[in-house]
Amino acid sequence: MLLSQIRTAQGGLAVVAREGTEAYEVRGASSVYDLAMHCATTGERLVDRIAALGLDAAVDLEKLYAEGRMLPPLTHPDPAHLHLTGTGLTHLGSASARNAMHAKSEDESDSMKMFRLGVEGGKPANGGAGVQPEWFYKGTGAALVAPGGPLVSPGFAEDGSEEPEIAGLYVIGPDGTPFRLGFALANEFSDHVMEKQNYLYLAHSKLRPASVGPELLIGELPEHVEGTSRILRDGGTVFEKPFLSGEANMSHSIANLEHHHFKYEIFRQPGDVHLHMFGTATLSFAEGIETRPGDMFEIVAPQFGLPLRNTLTGGPETRPEPRTTVRAL
Repeated sequence: MLLSQIRTAQGGLAVVAREGTEAYEVRGASSVYDLAMHCATTGERLVDRIAALGLDAAVDLEKLYAEGRMLPPLTHPDPAHLHLTGTGLTHLGSASARNAMHAKSEDESDSMKMFRLGVEGGKPANGGAGVQPEWFYKGTGAALVAPGGPLVSPGFAEDGSEEPEIAGLYVIGPDGTPFRLGFALANEFSDHVMEKQNYLYLAHSKLRPASVGPELLIGELPEHVEGTSRILRDGGTVFEKPFLSGEANMSHSIANLEHHHFKYEIFRQPGDVHLHMFGTATLSFAEGIETRPGDMFEIVAPQFGLPLRNTLTGGPETRPEPRTTVRAL
């Protein structure tokens, strides 16, 4: 089952469920967050809760998408309680692009060392904790962009490029237990030129908006996910390449990545939402593509329903942002 959120004609929020091509509003569901927190509190499965509520009117998701009424499939009433985070160097082949950015004169770059550690210990056979991955923070819900919305690159940025990924969507239950709703497409938008200058700029390069959705796949992540990442410009395609995900294509298990995120108590605060991105091995930047304002990023994988589309705006071509001034109280 796929789950999504839409903005109604009256300005409210509705939840939509679909299996196959037919999509219907979920009766009485005010948000996916409320559905998830009910299930986290009562122990009811999400699909059972939806079945108990029942379905209302059919909706045309593609039409709503074109009208700009699709929302991220999971949001929080207070954006400060939604966390955008991610892990890198988690996919087979992901080290090559990163290593090229951070190659050193010695035998092995830090990126390649991190990748090798993941290959050797990212999928522990005994079910325990494996080696920890690279981890980064992207921001709060203030940085979450709806499907179809603009990915705004700040004036001080040196690049704004896509990263086609799969994200896990979670709520934290009343007792601090993380609950996963499922998975969705994500564009982990980053500044790769800044990162390339020095690996220690990685944290800066990730403090950019991200987009997730449009639809949430309830349940487990398929072992093999194969999708396509494109950049569309002036009616043509300037970049198109397959991307792979799922544990069959990863050096870490999903369980290991989840453990090393939620092991921190600060990320187990009751009621919070987490959208955690699991990495990629496919980057247009690694192919020498320079993005431009107006470019449309399109990420699609059949299991996840509608494509994730966002347009690049802003960036270094715009007027540089003025220096931020801090005032003393």
